[in-house]
Amino acid sequence: MSISAQTIVLKTLADTLAFGRLLGQIAQPGDVICLDGDLGAGKTTLTQAIAAGLEVPPEEYVTSPSFAILHEYQGRMPLYHMDFYRLSDAAEVTDLGLDEYFFLSGLTVLEWCERAESLVPPSRLRLTLTMAQDDSRIVVYDPGVGGWQKRCPFYTK
Repeated sequence: MSISAQTIVLKTLADTLAFGRLLGQIAQPGDVICLDGDLGAGKTTLTQAIAAGLEVPPEEYVTSPSFAILHEYQGRMPLYHMDFYRLSDAAEVTDLGLDEYFFLSGLTVLEWCERAESLVPPSRLRLTLTMAQDDSRIVVYDPGVGGWQKRCPFYTK
């Protein structure tokens, strides 16, 4: 794994899993992590590693909630894994009551969060994943305006 100011390169699957576990370990109740990137960029794989960092039992296999929109898992705190790919806008998110999860006592991980940008708290951690030609993942991160700036060991001003 290599890190530069605002960018992390995850060269291997092991790097991705270690990065996700770290995020799960430092997450606090009420945190929101936004994952953006093309299909196949590794959003669900990263969420699986975040779940491991939250101590979600391995037998609770974390899958993409593309069709269900929301999956909930129990670890040291709840993990609310949402996928807004099939939603068109923030109004749909509000109509379904999904925005309420952003303020509960668990960690919310949102895939395709740009569909509800206006609802996402400014204190979120935004990670945009891109696949490189060598199959590594490039992660551009934005820690928002909250506690992620202080907790992320990779964040530099």
